[in-house]
Amino acid sequence: MTQSVILQLEGVTKQFSQATLPAVASVNLKLHQGDILGLLGPSGCGKTTLLRLIAGFEQPQIGTISISGQTVVGDGINIPPEQRDIGMVFQDYALFPHLTVGKNVAFGLKHQGKLPRIDIKKIVKEAITLVGLEGLENRYPHQLSGGQQQRVALARALAPRPAIILLDEPLSNLDVQVRLRLRQEVREILKATGISGVFVTHDREEALSIADWVAVMRQGKLEQFGTPEEIYQQPASRFVAEFVTQANFVMAQLKSNVWETEVGCFEVNEDILTSMNHDSSDRGELMLRQEELSLQLDERSEVVICDRQFLGRENRYCLQTPSGKKLYALTTTRKILPIGSRVKLSCNGRYSPLVFQARSSKGM
Repeated sequence: MTQSVILQLEGVTKQFSQATLPAVASVNLKLHQGDILGLLGPSGCGKTTLLRLIAGFEQPQIGTISISGQTVVGDGINIPPEQRDIGMVFQDYALFPHLTVGKNVAFGLKHQGKLPRIDIKKIVKEAITLVGLEGLENRYPHQLSGGQQQRVALARALAPRPAIILLDEPLSNLDVQVRLRLRQEVREILKATGISGVFVTHDREEALSIADWVAVMRQGKLEQFGTPEEIYQQPASRFVAEFVTQANFVMAQLKSNVWETEVGCFEVNEDILTSMNHDSSDRGELMLRQEELSLQLDERSEVVICDRQFLGRENRYCLQTPSGKKLYALTTTRKILPIGSRVKLSCNGRYSPLVFQARSSKGM
């Protein structure tokens, strides 16, 4: 059964008056019913502006946005935020401090003016149960933890059963353990309701773990759109490869069907190289994922371990190449290699190393 398109953007562009470049430039994307989209990118890439355009808090100069098949902006149409059938979860929760949990969740329902009190009470109870806050209906925001406050904000956004829910870095103000737990909970809650979601984040692990689809943004443009697996395994550009995978890059020269580098020779799958439109010349930057590098003690090697970090389940080694470049490798903790050791590198991963066109001296 084909899913209906819940959100569609066509050529959406937004430029602020003082800026030299558009904050959002010609973005096109579709999101289907029940799917979750993560807008991922560094600070200033335009992801929050794009979310605000969908919400109706900002207006594009060019392009159209449709929700549930209805154009909400573009072609002379501009539907205000409160009429777009969306729910919004802000980074700072935006709860009313003088209202209890129950009254915060009920706030939007009461202001719709369409439901009798008994129905509102039932919907509020269901929303609070959905986010796991039963028994806390009469508490005030200051009596809750940060994670609980975020659940209240989520319940308030979900209560009216909008077509789509928008989340602006919803977990960024929480400590690490709460954030990790809520990642899974947010996904499970959205999936349980069947409501589509769009959330903004600069955390790659958050995007990859929560989203069905990831849109990587850079300088206002959509750099790549795909599933989390596609984004990680088949990055379409060097920027995506570096930002999402946090991989190493070394200069490489193609000779006799292998890529020669200062840290060794690596085979490359030419089919992947061609299909992904990576540079097909005989010179480029070879991408080596940290988790796919193997280290073997070898006194003849010119690669030296200059530091080691213990990360619990794994060790992260900092390596120095003959040219002085720093590379990083993640290994298991079963075997410890001494700092100062010389090591030979090999790639043990199931993904062939990818090659991207070498950057100019000006950088990207």
